[in-house]
Amino acid sequence: MAKPASRSTSRAPSPAYVLHSHDWSESSLILDLFCRDQGRVMAIAKGAKRPYSQLRPVLMPFQRITVGFGAKRGEESEVWLLRQAEWAGGPAFGGGDALLPAFYLNELLMRLLPRHEPHPVLFEAYADVLRALPEPGLLQASLRAFELVLLRQLGHLPDLSLLTLDGTPVRAGEPHELHPELGVRAAHWMGESTDGPAVLNGGVLLAMEDALSDAWLNDERRVQPGHSPVPSLMAACMPALSDLKSTTRALLHYHLGAHTLRTRQLMMELQQP
Repeated sequence: MAKPASRSTSRAPSPAYVLHSHDWSESSLILDLFCRDQGRVMAIAKGAKRPYSQLRPVLMPFQRITVGFGAKRGEESEVWLLRQAEWAGGPAFGGGDALLPAFYLNELLMRLLPRHEPHPVLFEAYADVLRALPEPGLLQASLRAFELVLLRQLGHLPDLSLLTLDGTPVRAGEPHELHPELGVRAAHWMGESTDGPAVLNGGVLLAMEDALSDAWLNDERRVQPGHSPVPSLMAACMPALSDLKSTTRALLHYHLGAHTLRTRQLMMELQQP
């Protein structure tokens, strides 16, 4: 008679970033982690708040780490046990003017990503954007690039090279709109973008789709560190940063619901005189 299968399986170590942490007890933390191989994970870091804990200096946002978890038993548990965490190398995050936008990325991931669903392309895009954010002149382009990758990876961004309704090819030089429900369509509003939907040149849409549709993006086995559509997507976004900001904001608002992102609210408050 065959032995029953073991209910305990190991979880392999994975590259990860800390999205958020909060106190669980006097000495421990609850972490919201973005893991390359396991997706978004909630984990308990026991003893991480103790003064001499080896986890304490490692579990910081915006630095790439490698994490290991306790064995999985029975049904998929909601909260995992963090067994180890080590710094994975690379430069420290620059901070400064990039700090609040980086927290904005984390809030987007926490609000939109389901748990335990791997997104290696999005993970490497996040890593690339963290490197680009502190660079002068790249902040807005890197944010737009990440928003577009996020929307595409979650299935919320249509093919930008075609009109969504009838499949007609988008033409460079012609005005288009990107609507949360109707997708890509010929521009119906030619006034100032503050009075209607943002208008995007067809050439910009085609360049963005070209960056987003490389064949390797659909093959998780080919995704390597530093291999993401972010650099080419940033270049595609550069000619239309203002209109793209309005466009991606509308798309994200549609999928996030009525509640304003806390980081966006804080940005608006800081801009007030």
